[in-house]
Amino acid sequence: MRGGRGWLAALAWLLSTAAGAAPFKVLLLERADDPRLERSRTERAYLGHPGGAAFDGIDVALKEAQFELDAAGASITLERATVADAPAAREAAGRAQKAGHAAIVADLPGDWLLAAADATPLPLLNVGDAADRLRERDCRARVLHVLPSERMRADALAQTLVARRWSNVLLLTGPSALDAERGAVAQAAIKRYALKLVLAKPFKLSADPRERDLANPALLTSAASGGNYDVVWVVDSDGEFARTLPYRTALPRPVVGDAGLVALAWAAQFERYGAPQVSRRFAKAAGRPMTAADWAAWMAGKAIVGAAVAAQEAKKGAVPTAALAKALPSLELDGSKGTSMSFRAWDGQLRQPMLLSDGQGVIALAPAEGVLHPKNNLDTLGADAPEKLCKARP
Repeated sequence: MRGGRGWLAALAWLLSTAAGAAPFKVLLLERADDPRLERSRTERAYLGHPGGAAFDGIDVALKEAQFELDAAGASITLERATVADAPAAREAAGRAQKAGHAAIVADLPGDWLLAAADATPLPLLNVGDAADRLRERDCRARVLHVLPSERMRADALAQTLVARRWSNVLLLTGPSALDAERGAVAQAAIKRYALKLVLAKPFKLSADPRERDLANPALLTSAASGGNYDVVWVVDSDGEFARTLPYRTALPRPVVGDAGLVALAWAAQFERYGAPQVSRRFAKAAGRPMTAADWAAWMAGKAIVGAAVAAQEAKKGAVPTAALAKALPSLELDGSKGTSMSFRAWDGQLRQPMLLSDGQGVIALAPAEGVLHPKNNLDTLGADAPEKLCKARP
């Protein structure tokens, strides 16, 4: 009987806590008919590409934190909205504020994300776009970036090449505007870490027989065209050419970038710091392996939980959404990557280690051993405070 009374008392406490829980509503903005999630693409499982909807990662994070939320007397409701363009994103973000949402998570292209951010004073967590411009010249004060920036990925690769003394780089860049932008970031990282760019060459997948040489790995990587390079760095935002490149180079050299060895926020094969348990929980809930994009969405969910708990504890009662927004930027987060992570004040980017993976396992971590920083070694990945280009932040 005593055990039964204890169980009933605990149940009554939980029910009373839930009844008085401070409710927070969160809106997930997603792209309608997202081309990244077409079945033909997700089945190929390109490294660094999304494997499914961002909702899956956020949902797992919120369910994992249910006891913590109950104990703090808070609750979080996740709602979804799909948008077809930037004006629709702006309208949805404006409606979210009027509907009493506390925060927005955006899995959107950059211009759509900026339209949403400009339509509301709510904090917005970016889990879908790695463009450095969103952290620099086009930054917004209330936008926090959970997904690593393109420069963070490039710096992680460059540090790894330095650690392995693969100093001479042949760079292959695709034909799209995004490839050109990312190729420039790669070249800057090569220069930053004193690697030698032997040659930069374009590639192009084309049905035009006159352009077939631009898609021939042997010709693109021949000694005559590239010199005696140590490594091939491929920039292929589409992913189709890059996946065919390893083991087809003219010289027996490793491939990095968008195939071969890839810098990722997460890899389902990571085996340290509790990562296997995270990957297993996600796979059980979503029915697929956890990708880097899923990890970013999961971390966005954890950040919102942490902010809700902090806001609730600070106010000891019903908490306005402003309290959650205030708590978000100053959080210390555990992402099962071996170190505490936080948002940089100068660009809103979540500082974090990067995993170097070939899709079969995690080969290395960045920052690489021996790469140091006066305050936080994680700030060797991406733009550091003295390089601040975001004028929207103090």
